[in-house]
Amino acid sequence: MFDYLSFDECGKKIVSRIDGINQDMLMDITVYRMKEGQCLDFQESGKETAILLLQGNISYEWETKKETAIRSDVFSEAPYCLHVCKDTKVLVTALAESEIIVQATLNEKEFNSVFYQSKDCKIELMGETQWEGTAKREVLTIFDYFNAPYSNMVIGEVITKAGRWSSYIPHSHPQPEVYYYKFEKPQGFGAAFIGEDVFKVAEGSAASIPGGLTHPQTAAPGYNMYYCWMIRHLPNQPWTSRDNDPVHTWLLEQ
Repeated sequence: MFDYLSFDECGKKIVSRIDGINQDMLMDITVYRMKEGQCLDFQESGKETAILLLQGNISYEWETKKETAIRSDVFSEAPYCLHVCKDTKVLVTALAESEIIVQATLNEKEFNSVFYQSKDCKIELMGETQWEGTAKREVLTIFDYFNAPYSNMVIGEVITKAGRWSSYIPHSHPQPEVYYYKFEKPQGFGAAFIGEDVFKVAEGSAASIPGGLTHPQTAAPGYNMYYCWMIRHLPNQPWTSRDNDPVHTWLLEQ
């Protein structure tokens, strides 16, 4: 349910696999730390793929297109993300040391590839006027059911302000979800509440959240916390909203 993962000698970190670790997430999720000049090929048979730049300078090449993306860090600059359907070949080249996260899942539908930039993303500032700002966070959606109904996935980012909460009020949904965390400072930490369990969150850790469990998060004072959030739609049951824990819905009136 919660993993403290390390990169292997090739700079690869496996978070989940449809047929392996955390398989109940129904997604292949991998983080790559790339050296300058390194190239990675992606071409998934029967799977759609999203490739999100977390940090660095990379080029994407797919079909007849090529785009360059530069992002100093996840806290100060908006994301770049390429989303392609099954069997589409993508070449990613690191023009400097870089870090990417790759999300894939089964999807037989064919659709046009989309290269998402900041202008294409939905950004919401949430919790600023509630509960004395203790749940202030920035929620960014790259794509979901509303702008990519052909996809079986959702991907976005959350910046949880230091000392504050996110994924709040406590809520759940039937669809599985994965969080991948980063901090502005490497010693940063926080906590993830998944159902009745509590886990310490650290740089590069990941939470695999089964459907039906509540999952509020909090960042320690002094440490802004980021997480990439990735949801897998279920057959005939896409993720479109959250089910707030009725015990805590009174907070929405505050």
